[in-house]
Amino acid sequence: MPKALLLENLHPQAVSILEAAGYDVTTRTGALDESELIDALEGVQVLGIRSKTHVTAEVLANAPDLVAIGAYCIGTNQIDLADAAARGVATFNAPFSNTRSVVEIALAQMIALTRRLTEFDKAMHDGVWNKSATGAHEIRGRTLGIIGYGNIGTQLSVLAENLGLSVVFYDTAEKLALGNARRMDTLDELLATADIVTLHVDGRSGNAGLFGAKQFAQMRPGAVFLNLSRGFVVDYAALRDAVVSGHVSGAAVDVFPVEPKRKGDPFDSELRGLPNVILTPHTGGSTEEAQEAIGQFVSAKLRDYMNTGSTTLSVNVPNLALEQKPGVHRLAYLHRNVPGVLAAVNATLAEHGVNIEGQLLTTSGELGYVVTDAGAPIDPVVVDALTSRPESVRLRQLS
Repeated sequence: MPKALLLENLHPQAVSILEAAGYDVTTRTGALDESELIDALEGVQVLGIRSKTHVTAEVLANAPDLVAIGAYCIGTNQIDLADAAARGVATFNAPFSNTRSVVEIALAQMIALTRRLTEFDKAMHDGVWNKSATGAHEIRGRTLGIIGYGNIGTQLSVLAENLGLSVVFYDTAEKLALGNARRMDTLDELLATADIVTLHVDGRSGNAGLFGAKQFAQMRPGAVFLNLSRGFVVDYAALRDAVVSGHVSGAAVDVFPVEPKRKGDPFDSELRGLPNVILTPHTGGSTEEAQEAIGQFVSAKLRDYMNTGSTTLSVNVPNLALEQKPGVHRLAYLHRNVPGVLAAVNATLAEHGVNIEGQLLTTSGELGYVVTDAGAPIDPVVVDALTSRPESVRLRQLS
């Protein structure tokens, strides 16, 4: 049986889909460090992780059996995608499955912060009745500034308008404004306009340090700040200063530059203990509904890639899906994107009397991917001939 290793307490649905597909699945609740992961990957073809486990080039170099990685989350910056692709390890994530959960917690936090619910709650638990309207506001009529107008930012934009917020957004890429949302030409313009600023950028290295003392100073006095994207994009010491000074009236943070690997591990941050600051343990997308959807989505992608060669929505190899007819014998060939590969594949098959029933080729950057269905069993000599070609990355015989 092929082996799968699933880490970081994935939803049972992730396990059941792979087990039903014939995999011997091992699960672990926490993340693994580099050396632990290298040891654990011996003989493993499929790896499933979330955000805490880092799949480095060193890990990949020591995992020759690994064929596919599933990131059961949105982000993939914890994986060396280029090195994985160069070694023929396809990677899949869940770009849509938890967007609703993140949007809902963002809306909840906006309301909680603008109504100063955290301070009222603490006072009540301390036995103090502090009924007051001072500093508490409706979000209706206020302006929400969304930085990063992707899957989450756009859905948040629509729902926020339904609550009576005006929406402005900033994104480095051209994005279609939904509803009555307005695009800001610069980040500075957004910060000068918004009463609530929320970050929903991706994990690319260029976003590191995106938001610091300068950006907090440019925010409107008394504005609210949220980060549910990546911990390394914000200078939290600068955020602390902005909250303590009162320039930022409240903040909600779900992600941190360094996060504990396992549930129950100690956590510390310069933001602890501040008034009207909500800290959550990277749970923006952690609802039962989202985790079930992610488990289903990613495990199905891994299963389909392993069984049929489908790379649809892979984040690091060319995307294609060739419909498979009964009785065919399939080769999935990942190769360097150089001229003449398709001709060489077909010539090799022809030399050995193999008739092609279906074929699809696509390329992306430095890689090409061709899936070929043959009408008869493919001789091992053909497989060896293609594998030994200089442009070969990985050849899999699927049926």
